[in-house]
Amino acid sequence: MYEFRRTLIPCGLLLLCAAIMGCDSQTEQSQKTSDAKPESKKPKIALIMKSLANDFFSTMAKGAETHQQAHSDDYELVVNGIKDERDLSRQVALVEEMVANGVDAIVIAPADSKALVPALRRAREAGVVVINIDNKLDEEILATEKIEIPFVGPDNKAGAKKVGDYLASKLKAGDEVIVLEGIRTSFNGTQRRLGFEEAMKAADIKIADSQSAQWEMSMANTLALSMLSEHPNVKAILAANDSMALGALAAVKNNGKAGEVAVVGFDNIAAVQQAIKEGQILATADQHGDQLAVFGIEYALNLLKDPNAKLEDRETPVDLVTAEDLK
Repeated sequence: MYEFRRTLIPCGLLLLCAAIMGCDSQTEQSQKTSDAKPESKKPKIALIMKSLANDFFSTMAKGAETHQQAHSDDYELVVNGIKDERDLSRQVALVEEMVANGVDAIVIAPADSKALVPALRRAREAGVVVINIDNKLDEEILATEKIEIPFVGPDNKAGAKKVGDYLASKLKAGDEVIVLEGIRTSFNGTQRRLGFEEAMKAADIKIADSQSAQWEMSMANTLALSMLSEHPNVKAILAANDSMALGALAAVKNNGKAGEVAVVGFDNIAAVQQAIKEGQILATADQHGDQLAVFGIEYALNLLKDPNAKLEDRETPVDLVTAEDLK
């Protein structure tokens, strides 16, 4: 029995040592695994737009989705929008939701140039890259919030002036026109109004009335009917976007002035292209909506690769579109 115990004890020691060595090996392997660099993941970019009921933003979404499909190895895309361009609280909520969902970048066409800035500041503080497209954020509010957010988009004033100049070439000095403005707290709405005004002033054409239809077709139709009745000598309606131009066109027809009152717009949506071909709308401006979000996405991807890159605005093209251009 004594000899048996002498043999058993060394064997137990051997098993214990083997177990300890095995644990050390597993610990070492675990340490190696934890020290290894995590697998790189594709950045996730959120596109947040204004009204999805507006054809311009539908075109923007399709352009962004087409770009992502062609670059599916480079990034993931989440597309969002609000039903009504006046629903600022919902757009703010979308920004917060995208940050909570861990997106790496937000490309946003803000419904308001001021109201979205605090939410976007919080997104920046959370480490999210933010690119502003379409409607420029208010510079004073950005300064107050102490953040820089680059703007990627067209010179809206210059685009509206091109449309206004073309309309003026079809009118004569002293003629009266009316203007349908966008949301007055939106930078692009203000700039388009200023572009129209500059063109009319240069041609000595009188703006008889100017009111905000808040980018909406139905509101534009109602306002235009009222304004045409109040100003029966009006020769043209300048609408700050194409949805309002279509509403104005319907008002002109209902007022029995088709062919007498010209209509111009801004955005170059499909329905207005057709109306221009048919001679019902005189002109619009093309800010290349199918590429506008793409320009912003590409800038965001560059900043994700180089976080220390200098932030700067980037101007995108805007072109006059007439019947001659659509032949």
